Amino acid sequence: MTSVVERLNGGTPVFSVEFFPPRDDADELVLWRAIRELEALDPAFVSITYGAGGSNRDRTIRTTGRVVQETTLVPMAHLTAVDHSVAELRNVIGWYAAVGLRNILAVRGDPPGDPNGEWVPHADGLTYAEDLVRLCRELGDFCVGVAAFPYGHPRSADLDTDTRHLVRKLRAGADFAIAQLFLDPDDFLRLRDRVAALGHDTFLLPGLMPLTTPRTLAKSVELSGAPVPAAVARRLEPLVDDPKAFRSAGVDLVTEMGERLLAEGVPGLHFYTFNRSKATREVVGRLGLVPVRT
Repeated sequence: MTSVVERLNGGTPVFSVEFFPPRDDADELVLWRAIRELEALDPAFVSITYGAGGSNRDRTIRTTGRVVQETTLVPMAHLTAVDHSVAELRNVIGWYAAVGLRNILAVRGDPPGDPNGEWVPHADGLTYAEDLVRLCRELGDFCVGVAAFPYGHPRSADLDTDTRHLVRKLRAGADFAIAQLFLDPDDFLRLRDRVAALGHDTFLLPGLMPLTTPRTLAKSVELSGAPVPAAVARRLEPLVDDPKAFRSAGVDLVTEMGERLLAEGVPGLHFYTFNRSKATREVVGRLGLVPVRT
């Protein structure tokens, strides 16, 4: 199976997408409609999330297995250390290998029920994402990614400390990193500069989410941990009561962010889709990231 790094090494910018495992049969139909619609656009890879404490572990494995067996897509599964012993983590990694998966995003994960709560490691588990990276490396020929935080992890003392943590994960064996959401491209580019200043060169992908509703804007703020930039607020807040105008302006804004990042030489754009495809397809089409059919 193709690795994420092989897709990022193609010489031209690409895009990738993130899905989460379905909660029930109805969600599964929605997810697979989005997968099929995006498959035709040949994303570099698709990412399947993993619930806190393993809450969606079985669905993640099943969904990833279906992507491996039933599509032409390159899948990447998430793995977290939350509430898992090393033995359980070895078991999950073995399951991934058994279904033919080669790509893993290794993240420590947030405490169940409260993302900002106190981190308590499993008595027989791992404490840091870099330890999880090393475990994946020990157990197979995996392409391993990690998370990056343009505004710093909520429990990091400052941006410089957080950047050193990221570089440690990369030096532990991670092949690439995917940034959490942001609404100002300069914040991502400053993260890239901080990593480079520490002497580490890696594939660093910006994470974007099409802003189609006020709810998606609020979710972006929640996931980024940063307030809405003034320029974004000026464009979107006057439109909160006009769904059509808000969607149009939000898609325009994310397209402009993508244009800026591509002009700055990023290897690709990673889209958080919430298991919908339409807005992502619009943005990647506008950005020219869809392969030309001959």
